[in-house]
Amino acid sequence: MLPHLFCLVSPHDDLGLLPDLAAVGVDGFQVRDKTGTDRHALALTQLVVGAVRPAGAVVVVDDRLDVALAAGADGVHLGADDLPVAAARRVAPHLLVGATCRSRDDAERAADAGASYAGFGPVWATTSKAGLPDPLGPDALTRAAGVLPLVAIGGVDAAAARVARTAGAHGVAVIAGIWSARDPVAAAEELVAAVR
Repeated sequence: MLPHLFCLVSPHDDLGLLPDLAAVGVDGFQVRDKTGTDRHALALTQLVVGAVRPAGAVVVVDDRLDVALAAGADGVHLGADDLPVAAARRVAPHLLVGATCRSRDDAERAADAGASYAGFGPVWATTSKAGLPDPLGPDALTRAAGVLPLVAIGGVDAAAARVARTAGAHGVAVIAGIWSARDPVAAAEELVAAVR
């Protein structure tokens, strides 16, 4: 089951909140460790799986198929410079495989390669990741919809999540919209309501 709300998780986030986020309905978590060792990435992923799977949430790992498999995660999310989607699909036919996409053509190529969904964005401006291209806007979601389930990312809060769903997104992925909120659990509840 593809989540409607992915919360991206790094080693710097308040990991003690993970069970609470899952309990209020966050149904997906994407582990994103860009700086840690393989062992740290594995330990973080195992911690996330242990914290949220009892509530039925799905866990995918950013970039790292090996870590996803070793930790017993549900999937992997692959960017343009990561392992090709087709290779990941051959190695792990049972996992969710997400692909970063920025256009309908990207989504079509990802679908042909065996992707389960497209992480689509940045839809709105964001400061969570440096070096991103200009925001695509919600109209780009509408143009790309129908090829793969789209998970909109980039500058997503509850209001943007509603717009994304109306524009054709299956769901959204969030970093600052949860972790930078004064009350991350309350922000997550608002996002859950917005994507249902």
